[in-house]
Amino acid sequence: MPQLKLPSMVLIDVDGTLVDSVPDIAWCADEMLKQVGIPARGEGRVRHWVGNGVERLVQRALTDSLDGDPDRELFEKAFPIFSELYAENSSRRSVLYPGVREGLVWLESQPLRIGCVTNKAERYTLPILADLGIADHFEIVVSGDTLQVKKPDPGPLLHVADFFGVDPEQSLMIGDSMSDVKASRAAGFSIVCMSYGYNHGEDIRDYNPDSVIDSMAELPSLFI
Repeated sequence: MPQLKLPSMVLIDVDGTLVDSVPDIAWCADEMLKQVGIPARGEGRVRHWVGNGVERLVQRALTDSLDGDPDRELFEKAFPIFSELYAENSSRRSVLYPGVREGLVWLESQPLRIGCVTNKAERYTLPILADLGIADHFEIVVSGDTLQVKKPDPGPLLHVADFFGVDPEQSLMIGDSMSDVKASRAAGFSIVCMSYGYNHGEDIRDYNPDSVIDSMAELPSLFI
């Protein structure tokens, strides 16, 4: 496993990194589809569609395609249905991945700042962090609608670096997807990815993050 220098700031993604949120998202997507007269897709397919925000997820569910572009009228009917369903079901079935609590506790014991950067909208992000008991670990949370841009744009990462007054070269992102890798590279951050995440069915190693780990409990062994 590559050894990295301990950063001054760590930013962590939510879906596929901290939280297995697919059970809730898939349930809401299938309920939405039923209400607009489309067959359910099932959790296995939805698992490949997570990571680019709710609007993109709904588009993919409606078209059963990663690059889906549904009829505008159908989307405008379906999107509010999903939004309300997910607002009521953002943490009913979702769970933390094994090792997350241990990893967060270890990070808090180190001389660094900790933030959360996700493409999930704030109305879903803050409740799920609170409901799963990890909200207090983060000094700042940047959601998908906090700024005008979201990952893979580097803007959210650089926003938090500026917030803490930390150089990007001393910063680390922990994520699970190509979006996290692209944002980190563009921002000048190091990037560590989780092996278990939601990368649209692709192996995250193909995107050459600085390291890939199987559990956040492995973080102490990752740094010099």
